[in-house]
Amino acid sequence: MWEKRQIGRTKLRVSTLGLGTATMGGSRIPIARADGEAIVTAAWDAGVRYFDTAPFYGVGAAEHRVGDALREQDRDSWVLSTKVGRLLRPKTDNAPSPDGRLSPMPFKVVYDYTYDGIMRSVEDSFQRLGLARIDILYVHDIGVYQHGPELNAVYLPQLRDSGYKALEQLRSSGVVSAIGLGVNEKEVLIDALGFGDWDAFLLAGRYTLLEQGPLDDLIPMCVERGTSLVIGGPLNSGILAGRDTWNYDTAPPDVVARVQKLAAICKAHGVPLAAAALQFPLAHPAVAAVIPGPRNAAEFTENLPLFTMKIPPSLWSDLRTRGLLHPDAPVPA
Repeated sequence: MWEKRQIGRTKLRVSTLGLGTATMGGSRIPIARADGEAIVTAAWDAGVRYFDTAPFYGVGAAEHRVGDALREQDRDSWVLSTKVGRLLRPKTDNAPSPDGRLSPMPFKVVYDYTYDGIMRSVEDSFQRLGLARIDILYVHDIGVYQHGPELNAVYLPQLRDSGYKALEQLRSSGVVSAIGLGVNEKEVLIDALGFGDWDAFLLAGRYTLLEQGPLDDLIPMCVERGTSLVIGGPLNSGILAGRDTWNYDTAPPDVVARVQKLAAICKAHGVPLAAAALQFPLAHPAVAAVIPGPRNAAEFTENLPLFTMKIPPSLWSDLRTRGLLHPDAPVPA
């Protein structure tokens, strides 16, 4: 049902619609195990063949749920990505998480971007997933956006001088087929292109109908290097789907105002804003997939028609005329 696109210069091909499992892990809102697995099953039944997860999502819960839901499927028919950079350690107290996240499983997070930390993380993920293969390995949440300038001045050299050797070894030995970074900012991806050979970047919330800044620098670099982009958070944490959240927090007035302009033009053309937002990133040939993260199986199923809805070319031209699209942004045909 869904077109498949190549990841970098690898042999991997992912469905253009993938499934992100950050919400499914239950860290932001409580989600029961069965309900989380039901989201994965709904995606599979709809033809999705690319699934992204991470140790951080539900401090282990998402990896368990993805593995349990997909373990019986033909492993050669679908692509799995998970992440490194955080190790999970037993949590022996009842103190709340510093960032306010829920902890569906009794673990706490320790950042580790070293060679040993990445190797340990991969082994732990294999155990949680209950699977014998990981296709794409992303370095998770490194950069100033996540850590601030002082800590990132420690962690980024740690990845460059130590952790990257582990990633190269895992790829060259065939343990994984592709390596990359999974982050919320373009700046660290530009930095990473200076010291590594990357197959794919998972960029959340930065190349969307609302924001197209990466067209000025990152995306041309990725095209030149043959690095694919996977777009997470195509709805910008919900603001493009009618909610008030952007970057996982309440949207500021300037963002709300821009979204209102986008919504007005979409309404004038009889198109839901979310449909335009979900289809927009895939117009760029460097983008291999979009991976929204639904809150439940019903939300996933309800959103499916938005991906295939016919959008008149005049909508895109009106957005460009109003200065709401980057001049170089490709739009869906």
